[in-house]
Amino acid sequence: MSNKTTVSDFLLLEFSEVRELQFLHFIAFLMVYLATVTGNLLVIFSIALDHHLHTPMYFLLMNLAMQDLGQISVTVPKSMINSLLNTRHISYSGCVAQVFFFHSFAASDFCVLTVMAYDRYMAICNPLHYEMIINRHVCSEMIVGVWVAGFLYAGWHTSGTFATHFCSNVVNQFFCDIPQLIKLTCSELNLIEMTTVGIGIFLGLGCFVYILVTYIHIFTTVLRLSSMKERQKAFSTCIPHLIVCSTFLFTACFAYLKPVSNTPSQLDLVFAVIYSLVPPMLNPVIYSIRNKEIKKAMAKVLGFRSFSTST
Repeated sequence: MSNKTTVSDFLLLEFSEVRELQFLHFIAFLMVYLATVTGNLLVIFSIALDHHLHTPMYFLLMNLAMQDLGQISVTVPKSMINSLLNTRHISYSGCVAQVFFFHSFAASDFCVLTVMAYDRYMAICNPLHYEMIINRHVCSEMIVGVWVAGFLYAGWHTSGTFATHFCSNVVNQFFCDIPQLIKLTCSELNLIEMTTVGIGIFLGLGCFVYILVTYIHIFTTVLRLSSMKERQKAFSTCIPHLIVCSTFLFTACFAYLKPVSNTPSQLDLVFAVIYSLVPPMLNPVIYSIRNKEIKKAMAKVLGFRSFSTST
């Protein structure tokens, strides 16, 4: 405790000291960010402006796009600015904000994916009861619950992380990630944050198991269908959904459950990039590229009416 210092700011990971490689990192992150923002904004505006898409399924999809947009906007712009300006600094309050909003959006995102799996289960396996159970009122209540749960979980995470003192301000990650911040604490074990991480992993695994079991029921029902087109449509959406969920969950589990080490690891960076950038970038593609209604609405938003008509 004699080495305890008052931290006023943090130093984030520098991808390279070579100026050319810093510009390369800036361009790569800029391309990923623009692609993600464009895809999610197209989904949001397409659903909001087309009254034919004002249904529970598309309402959930619009909220998923909003959370994906928020999740990537919390981390990537700051990293790009640092590379462009050749700096590593982030203020203490900025670091707190990154931790809070990233975990809020990430937790809400995973909860929405779970609700979407339930929505698809009811639509495919219990179509006669779907409209009675999944209506706008119920859907709105579920979304409010998802957002509130995300903020509460993020608040618990953030308070647990910053409740202790830091002995260093060098964060070996391109954003303020909790596993890297825990390494900087003066105490050997932060029981509050470790408990929060354990609960988060448990809830995440529970949601993933629920999604998996739900899709098993969906696949079983779909396989009974005589139409090959309906089978392909269900599999083309559900399987990529499972891939994205499992990628996010297992890379996050590796980052959060890996034994604490004071030496920086390339795997930490790789897995952080995967679970923070890949899901927000792929979700619009998975839920839009094979959905004719979304493509028609996007065509109208972009002004491609002839394409919309041919589609």
